[in-house]
Amino acid sequence: MWLLLKEKTNFFTKNIKLLHIAPELCFINIFRRMKNLEYISADIESPLAMVRLDVHDIPFPKENFDVVFCNHVMEHVDDDIKAMSEIYRVLRRGGWAIIQSPVYTSLATTFEDPSITDPKQRERAYGQNDHQRKYGLDYADRLRKAGFQVTEDDFLNELSAATRTRYALPKEEIIYFCEKR
Repeated sequence: MWLLLKEKTNFFTKNIKLLHIAPELCFINIFRRMKNLEYISADIESPLAMVRLDVHDIPFPKENFDVVFCNHVMEHVDDDIKAMSEIYRVLRRGGWAIIQSPVYTSLATTFEDPSITDPKQRERAYGQNDHQRKYGLDYADRLRKAGFQVTEDDFLNELSAATRTRYALPKEEIIYFCEKR
């Protein structure tokens, strides 16, 4: 994500109000120190976050943020379309979000079955016992249902093999760049 932000966005040069949901530890202190950011981190339970929130009901007014990051959350939530719609709601027109989730390219459509509640069965079905679904190639379409214009960016394959190896980047991951127009 860092490389994409440097190469393809104005994230480091423009004044930005950023909502960082489920903040990655490696970014928290860096983002807090960046003078061009008004940074707010948020999570449902992490003590590292500045604000406690449930992504199904984000406690900020509409069109409040320029950028939202929300990585590896949607596969955990009860209603991913509602959560995605909430991110869309709080994003300003012209703003953008990166909303990453594991996507299984062997699946044409997302698999979810709310009747699977046993943790061992969830682990077998979704690969992890706290996941609610296993995303397929329709992930971008689910983001579009929430209102976003989605660019499926194959940025990692634009990088050299040496760069991918240096940063241990997966060759097949697509970056879901979501815009509110």
